[in-house]
Order: sequence, then structure tokens, then C-alpha cells
Amino acid sequence: MLGRLYPGTKRPPYGGYRGRVDNREAVGSWLEGPRAAAERMGVEFGYRGERLGLPEEGPGSIAPIGRRLAAVFIDWILSVLIAYGLIAHRDVRLAENWALAVFAVVSLLAVSLVGSTPGKRLLGLRVVRLGGGRLGPLAVLIRTVLLLLVVPAVVWDRDTRGLHDKAANAVQVRI
Repeated sequence: MLGRLYPGTKRPPYGGYRGRVDNREAVGSWLEGPRAAAERMGVEFGYRGERLGLPEEGPGSIAPIGRRLAAVFIDWILSVLIAYGLIAHRDVRLAENWALAVFAVVSLLAVSLVGSTPGKRLLGLRVVRLGGGRLGPLAVLIRTVLLLLVVPAVVWDRDTRGLHDKAANAVQVRI
């Protein structure tokens, strides 16, 4: 067909598309991301938490992302309800303003005293110092302030630790 369009040549003069593309691997690497492409090339990343000395599964392993997000959602709903019922006297607009402050106080107190917020406890998660044990008050404060800023919490490393956890030298694990 190209011979009819461009006599004496096998491809368009502009160097464009030549025939059918069957390279699904190229499309797959774009969709799966750089980690999948690197693993196909032989790079071994190991499981999440291996670099930190944590087990692959069971108690003490890295908390799954879905559970962590669900725990934050539960904590947020609890904070909104507390703000609505106790602080804002059933005024929705005022409750919206107070919800973030309640979330911060609940997070500070719960992680300092128990090692997990109500949502984390309900879903079987806790926040621990990287070497083990509870976080100190300063580490909990740093972690909570960065969590309230949101962006540090959604930037993760290979072990799915957010910047707020890295700054506090913490990790979220299963109970």
C-alpha cells in the first residue's frame, strides 16, 4: 500500500508510523510503572518493610494502604461528630472549622498514649518507632503536624511510609 502512495519507498517520507505495533510490553510498562519494568529487568525490591527489618505478613508487618486510609476516614468522621455535637452545638459550619483541630488533638493524645488512633485500633493498626516501642511526644507532634498538612502523608517511599512517618522515625504496622 505504501508503494502506491509513495512510489519507490517502503515508508512515508516524514518517518511516521510503519505498520502494526505489537509491542505490548512497552505499553504495559507505561501502565504498570517503573517498578514493574525494573522487576522484569531483574531488579529485586523485596517485600514492603524488608529494608526496615519487619516481617512480610502478620503482626508487625507494614500496614496495608487501604486499611490506613480507612482508619484516617474513621478518625475524620469521629472528629466531625465530636466537633458537631460537643463544640459547635450542632452548627454545621462551625463544626467544619473545628473538625481539623479535634482531629489533631485526638491524633496527638491517642498516638502518644496508646500508639494508635481509634480508627487504627478498630482496623488493627498501630504507629511504632522504627526500632520498636512507642513514639516520644516530640515525634508524635511532628508526625501529627505533617499529617495535617496532607501532602507529606501522601508522598510515600518504597515501603509505603509517608514523609510524616519518616520525619518522626515511625512506621505503621499491623497489630
